[in-house]
Amino acid sequence: MVKPLEHYFSNNPQIKSELRKVDAKIGELRLSFFSDNGVFSKDKIDFGSNLLVTEIMKNIETAPTNILDVGCGYGFMGICLSKFFSCQADLVDVNERAVHLCKKNIALNEVSANAFISDIYENIKDKYNLILTNPPIRAGKETVLKFLKEAKNHLSDDGSLWFVIKKDQGAKSILKLLENDYNCQIVNKSKGFYVIKAENR
Repeated sequence: MVKPLEHYFSNNPQIKSELRKVDAKIGELRLSFFSDNGVFSKDKIDFGSNLLVTEIMKNIETAPTNILDVGCGYGFMGICLSKFFSCQADLVDVNERAVHLCKKNIALNEVSANAFISDIYENIKDKYNLILTNPPIRAGKETVLKFLKEAKNHLSDDGSLWFVIKKDQGAKSILKLLENDYNCQIVNKSKGFYVIKAENR
């Protein structure tokens, strides 16, 4: 029997642990993160995630009071923005190892944040000024759309969803499928990545 390929968006605690540290420089921020096997972009900060965080920092004038990072991995995006805006953040992932790393990284970087298990929005009860995600494209379009479409149920009245997606991974078709739910704006394009801001209609 062939063992199925394990992905970072699945939950397999049997993957051998090899803890490592990844350093990040975003503007004036200098942060470090514990990473491990079985999580997204384990050896370096992902370009798309970095781009998304940078664009949020540049374009949001009024600091959010709370942030939700969906599919957070080891917590790079949510922790950076919690630090930058000095606000509360919730970081969620279906991957237990990712959430464990998040908790370590929240303590390491001294931010006001919580990390907990949630299959997308399954365990989310609150509403947020800012929801962000770098959705797991390899999980399939149906899953990606769930990340994006269901965010609207957890946005405050003045809230916005920010996400990053590559042009060759269906950015334009995804935008078309979101137009009934959100007013979408392409904030930036870089190296094939689109950073998109979406607000409830």
